[in-house]
Amino acid sequence: MDRRIIHLDMDAFYASVEQRDRPELRGRPVAVGGSSRRAVVAAASYEARTFGVRSAMPMFRARHLCPELVVVDLRMEHYRAVSQQIRAILEAHTELIEPLALDEFYLDVSATTASIAEAGALARRMKDEIRSGTGLTASAGVAPSKFVAKIASDLRKPDGLVIVEPDAVVAFLAPLPVSRMWGVGQVTERRLKEIGIHTLADIAATDPARLGDLLGKHGPRMVEFARGDDPRQVQVSRQPKSGEQRDDLRGGHVRPEPAGRAHHAAGAAVAERLQRRGLVGRTVVLKLTYRNFQHVTRRTTLTSPTGDADGHRHRGAGRSWTGAPRRRASCAWSGVGVSGLEAGGGSASQLPLPPDCRRRPRRHAWAPRRGPIRSALSRSATRSSARAAHGPAGTTTTA
Repeated sequence: MDRRIIHLDMDAFYASVEQRDRPELRGRPVAVGGSSRRAVVAAASYEARTFGVRSAMPMFRARHLCPELVVVDLRMEHYRAVSQQIRAILEAHTELIEPLALDEFYLDVSATTASIAEAGALARRMKDEIRSGTGLTASAGVAPSKFVAKIASDLRKPDGLVIVEPDAVVAFLAPLPVSRMWGVGQVTERRLKEIGIHTLADIAATDPARLGDLLGKHGPRMVEFARGDDPRQVQVSRQPKSGEQRDDLRGGHVRPEPAGRAHHAAGAAVAERLQRRGLVGRTVVLKLTYRNFQHVTRRTTLTSPTGDADGHRHRGAGRSWTGAPRRRASCAWSGVGVSGLEAGGGSASQLPLPPDCRRRPRRHAWAPRRGPIRSALSRSATRSSARAAHGPAGTTTTA
């Protein structure tokens, strides 16, 4: 049976919420993320994007591109509340909802619609209800699979709707650039183009084993996706798949110890939210942006779910995802997150966070010791920290 999947993505969510709540910002270029010297753009309004302002861009660079840019601070709890409103609207139409983030959802409407066209009409109704209920716009893609629906939702932003019929999937995907493929960033795009692969049609025509040799286990899956094969089901969840706390380290930190304390505080905030919602997670993620605006992300998956900020019982795991910078790197932004969320239980383990440096005055707060978990992740984090210190037929489109 053909499936009918909707991918719904809110348009410039954080920035749009700020423009909705502050009428004086409407029609003006807005960046969300804080105004400190070391801040990074968390979200940009469409007016700001016309100047080249993008998420994850250094704020000083955004201001240079757009001198009239209005910068506002993040209000994560408020965005979560708005996301819950949106979720309630979607639940009136289907219970099969997979939240990817506060502003992004997959919905399986196969049981409540008889065709892709009918699913498209339902997606339009959802968009209208979100606009009338929250004052915000969303873009949607409707297709027989998650991969195609996600691509479709991004093609006509903002406030777009793209519908891909089952017999048009291959023709829809074929001309798209490889940058549209799941998992393809700038480095992978360059590697693909070096061997003559420029479009999804090129990927579809490639021997899966060849891409496996080039890109590892993700290579063969890319070939399947490019051929229109994506059997993944919508994974029903009442929560986004990750929880995160971000901190702007105002003025930067020359030494790693203050950032270590910031990580501990951020981890405690994440743990408090998880406990409040009865959730635990298996993967702990550390994100850093240095003063030269290079980014480092390190993660480790624990043997048992975690939802507690106290790192004493699993300090060894904490060491496996941290690394001591070999030189004095200045951190502008840090984030701690937990992903792989599930309902919590009494046996959940504790969140491994960097120990407070005041307890270990002779060592950096991130410095690893020989412990029960000593993986390549630790060595990779150390090396990365040191480097960073320096360093279409059958489619319907409406708006």
